[in-house]
Amino acid sequence: MHVGNQTTITEFIILGFGNLPQLQLLLFLLFLVIYIVIMAGNILIITLVVTDQHLHIPMYFFLGNLSFLETCYSSTILPRMLVSFLTGDRTISVIGCITQLYFFGSLAASECSLLSVMSYDRYLAICKPLRYSALMNDRLCLQLLVVGSWIGGFVSVAILIFMMSQLIFCGPNEIEHFFCDFSPVIKLSCSDTRWLEVTAFITSSIFTFPPFLLTLASYVYIISTILRIPSTTGREKAFSTCSSHLIVVTIFYGTIIIVYLLSNSDTLRKLNKVFSVFYGILTPLVNPLIYSLRNEDVKNVLRKREREILTIVHRTSKHLYLP
Repeated sequence: MHVGNQTTITEFIILGFGNLPQLQLLLFLLFLVIYIVIMAGNILIITLVVTDQHLHIPMYFFLGNLSFLETCYSSTILPRMLVSFLTGDRTISVIGCITQLYFFGSLAASECSLLSVMSYDRYLAICKPLRYSALMNDRLCLQLLVVGSWIGGFVSVAILIFMMSQLIFCGPNEIEHFFCDFSPVIKLSCSDTRWLEVTAFITSSIFTFPPFLLTLASYVYIISTILRIPSTTGREKAFSTCSSHLIVVTIFYGTIIIVYLLSNSDTLRKLNKVFSVFYGILTPLVNPLIYSLRNEDVKNVLRKREREILTIVHRTSKHLYLP
């Protein structure tokens, strides 16, 4: 197709880590291991939350949804990335690129909302323990999760994707990133993107800053409440219930702020891909590790499942060796 004297392009080239040709195989193996660990760890947590009655409480309901979100989140980036490492093919169609951007952006917006809901849950558990059961009931959990997180994230990004589908791309077609992110893609458009950028700023502000402020406010109240607990044992126990979530929130929001708000400086722009790895790949990786290794309830359920599996294996092997 031609627009005036310009040719409309139909595919992009995702440069990714192509400037390191000697490390392609090593990077493939590294990210393959990361993807396997992400999928195995998060699916394990989902399975434990669904099958064990002791984990049928709001905190683990949200954790199970976070793990499901993380499996989807990493699957929008890593499979395509692994194929490019293995085959050397770094091309992606414009439609495929915008589709990847839609799912990645929607899941990122949903995660912002979900992390804020989880911080509010910890605020009620620590600061309002006597009213926790009444305030955080099953209906409220469903409303906060479905309306505030999933639907809100997917609807908000759909508006941007509709506007992006009207853009014309006429070259160059090289994306300086390892996936189709918003800024690198619209820079390649020869259409007027001012209204799109304004809409993106408003939308991202609505679905990022309020959840971030709610998370921040929740932890200010949580920490101040914990510091007022007279006994050291009580403080440690209270802090252990929210420290895992605080680590995840710090990694996720810290790297997002660096990538999207502070990336105007030359030094940070060069490190953009590195910081994007943190919130796009490492956050789904550390979530199951942090929540399983630092959470006593999850560790107890894992030990219980391990004993059950060993008992079944022992009985099966004993039965096989019987004459």
